Amino acid sequence: MRDLDKALADILAIRSQIAATTAFRGYGPAALAATGGLALVAAIGQAALLHDPTGRPLSFFAGWVVTAILSCAIIGVEMRGRSQRLHSGLADQMIYHAIEQFLPAAVAGVLLAGLLARLAPESLWMLPGIWQVLVSLGIFASVRSLPRGVALAGAWYFVAGFTVLMLAAGDHALSPWTMGLPFVVGQLLLAGILHLASGEDDAEE
Repeated sequence: MRDLDKALADILAIRSQIAATTAFRGYGPAALAATGGLALVAAIGQAALLHDPTGRPLSFFAGWVVTAILSCAIIGVEMRGRSQRLHSGLADQMIYHAIEQFLPAAVAGVLLAGLLARLAPESLWMLPGIWQVLVSLGIFASVRSLPRGVALAGAWYFVAGFTVLMLAAGDHALSPWTMGLPFVVGQLLLAGILHLASGEDDAEE
């Protein structure tokens, strides 16, 4: 029985190692482009309906949290289907590995939002820029298992995040556009990079 357990553990370790060194093709360009469109809709909706975002930070961030949840759901559904189709038996390990790479940045974003809301609500103006920087770090953490071009999207989010922080530093104002536009451009950029990469993979095959 011990030999069987050891053999199963060795197989699992080998599969995990293969997953860690194999290019992940589960992220779909269509889903990423859709999330960019969702961010645009959210920004337009808030610009039209939320006339004082700075005075109503909970409403402002609630809209973006809902947008983020919907975006994760869209990406997750397509990720599951693509991984099962393209990675077959390694699908679960590949998905787990992809989530593991991005998870620290995502958890940091959630915890920082809760911390600022609870202890320093006057500093919530920094959250949009901080979130964008954290997204860039998540992308950079995932570069080793994605097409190298995604580093360009990571750089975009990094620069956008610090630009948003500098723009908001003067009046500490929240804006649907300083939140929405970086994500619209960033997600469409990611979608384009992955679309081009998938075409190159198909050509190689």
